[in-house]
Amino acid sequence: MSVPETVTAEKKSGHSSLGPLSDVEIGSVDVVEESAKDGDEALRFLRNQHDAGRMTAEDERKLVRKIDWMIMPLMWCCYCLQYLDKTLVNYAAVMGLYDDANITTAQFSNLALFFYVSYLALEFPHGWGMQRFPTAKYLGAAVALWGLVTALTCVCKNYGALVATRILLGCFESAVAPSLILITGMWYKKQEQPLRTGIWYLGVGTGTMIGSLISFGFQHYTSKTFTSWQIMFLVVGLITVSVGVVEKVWAVERLRENQTGIENKHFKWHQVVECLKDPQTWMLSLITISSNVPNGAVSSYQATLIKGFGFDSKHTALLQLPSGAVSIISILMATYLAGRFDQRGLNVVTLLVPGAIGGALMAFLPNSNKAGKLIGNYLTNCIGASLPLLYSWVAANIAGHTKKVTMNAILLMSFCLGNIIGPLTFRQNDAPDFVPAKITIIVTCGIAAGLALVLRMYYTWENKRRETLTEERVKDEEFLDLTDKENKHFRYRL
Repeated sequence: MSVPETVTAEKKSGHSSLGPLSDVEIGSVDVVEESAKDGDEALRFLRNQHDAGRMTAEDERKLVRKIDWMIMPLMWCCYCLQYLDKTLVNYAAVMGLYDDANITTAQFSNLALFFYVSYLALEFPHGWGMQRFPTAKYLGAAVALWGLVTALTCVCKNYGALVATRILLGCFESAVAPSLILITGMWYKKQEQPLRTGIWYLGVGTGTMIGSLISFGFQHYTSKTFTSWQIMFLVVGLITVSVGVVEKVWAVERLRENQTGIENKHFKWHQVVECLKDPQTWMLSLITISSNVPNGAVSSYQATLIKGFGFDSKHTALLQLPSGAVSIISILMATYLAGRFDQRGLNVVTLLVPGAIGGALMAFLPNSNKAGKLIGNYLTNCIGASLPLLYSWVAANIAGHTKKVTMNAILLMSFCLGNIIGPLTFRQNDAPDFVPAKITIIVTCGIAAGLALVLRMYYTWENKRRETLTEERVKDEEFLDLTDKENKHFRYRL
């Protein structure tokens, strides 16, 4: 008997406390207990423990602060390093990579393509691996491995070698975001998730700023053995390896084994099918693809765009610092407001509007207006801040562990598709202004904003429909690993 049938059986039984249980009631209880065996680890933990008493508001605040200090720095560090490592090639582009490796603009665009194709291809295998093995240990191993690949990039002196390292980097880095989304969902309540997702996603902004400073610093390095971009890859790669090994990112796993979080090790194919048939899955996917077309373009070509405004390589590196600041500010503001007012969709739209304006400034201002074009470039960094909101939207609105894992894989594959398309809009024939690519930023921001509003309306409609249903609650249904479709008491966050 399935879980929905259990609910029906319990309704029929009535569970009267005035006499012995009937055969139907006994069967219902047995089924609930059987379902509980396949429920979350948290349910098993709670049923095996004595009552700890009621938690006060102050107790909860202290607990959340303790959790924050124990896991948020590790999560931020992971995301900062993965963003920094994958975008080092952006800085290397103005540090002599084109000449040293003898590559063209088209081949440079292909480096982003190969990275995200491998990233995309490994999402489902990583999703399976994270459900079968300890999530945080899995993440720790991935950190060390991509750090090694980053370090090895320093010996790449031709296009083929660069392609190989970008493919391997995509394979290992693709484990990061879905791992962090799962861990955030395990440790925090829905209203707490947007800001916490935003905190570890600050790694994008801080990674941009750190990368700018590193690029500027290493451009002053000269050697007959290593060029400036080679030593940059070597140093950053070795730092990443040390973080993966020494800081023990998988220390999170030791805490998670306290069973405070929520997980389920049983892979359930019916949840995979439900995810693929769910309308919200594909709306979230399309929003992610369209919003990441400009994100992919900007992250891969930001240094090239700024240099095209008429700046030299050293000034180009420093002029990317405000991009990181814009990213940090927009992430913090959007995720705080999303959590404070429980409004994710509207905040996604408010981030896409300045991004579209930035694309318009870069595309249509005269070349003599360097300041205006530079401001436009900075505004496009607001677009990337929509991604943590999409992460938290998925964490809040997708229930059932296997369904979550599947949705995370689809979301990250959509992220990859957007980032594959974005750099390809920069065609060598359009250099140095790349006006068609900048117009693409405007159009895709508009599409993503429209779809976000449609998804919000869908959630509003579905919540109102569920209010008309009369379903009795099952004991501990929150921990029975029900999906958002199976649990009729589930309400979607807007």
